Amino acid sequence: MDVQHWLLFAAAGLLLNLTPGPDVLYIVTQGMRSGARAGMVAALGITAGCFVHIFAAALGVSALMAASATAFSVLKWLGAAYLVYVGIRMVLARAPSEGDQNAMYSIANNNRNTSATALKSLFFQGFWTNALNPKVALFFLAFVPQFITPTIENKPLAFLLLGLLFNFNALWVNIGWALAAAWMARRLGALQRGMYKLERVAGVMFIGFGLNLALSSPPKP
Repeated sequence: MDVQHWLLFAAAGLLLNLTPGPDVLYIVTQGMRSGARAGMVAALGITAGCFVHIFAAALGVSALMAASATAFSVLKWLGAAYLVYVGIRMVLARAPSEGDQNAMYSIANNNRNTSATALKSLFFQGFWTNALNPKVALFFLAFVPQFITPTIENKPLAFLLLGLLFNFNALWVNIGWALAAAWMARRLGALQRGMYKLERVAGVMFIGFGLNLALSSPPKP
């Protein structure tokens, strides 16, 4: 690939990463609710989950899944169930009481007291949100090959390199979403308690994403 193709691929990937979806919604929700650090950990989890699809597609697993309705359905139902599960947890999250000053202080200060266990949970929720979504795997299978010229001998390596570039660029976009969400939460000041209501709205949207995934049809061979 020449420099022009690399730049075109990077630009297209950037635009796609800026488009809101379940991943962005998860990062923004965590950033607004618990601060920049939590949002960035969520972004790292999303990025780690994306590596699963990149390596799977490079090895041909995604191609197999695209050709097999059974494989697609298994991953589809797992992904849908997990999205609904995350959504229900968001909807049922406890809102702080009016006198819960510690919780409000924690949010206003980027949640500096977030425990390592909580951050680990955020990371793995982000990881599974992405890794169990078969549409991400099919996206890589459909998007990346458009930028691989037929004359390239080692196509799996080219696919892998492009996938890594896409994920590297996505990481910084996702971190940007996390920082922007945390900044917005700080600026809202007294309205920060409303972030918990936003989390419930996000939870309903996650349930909707899961139901939409469950009702999606397998790819045509």
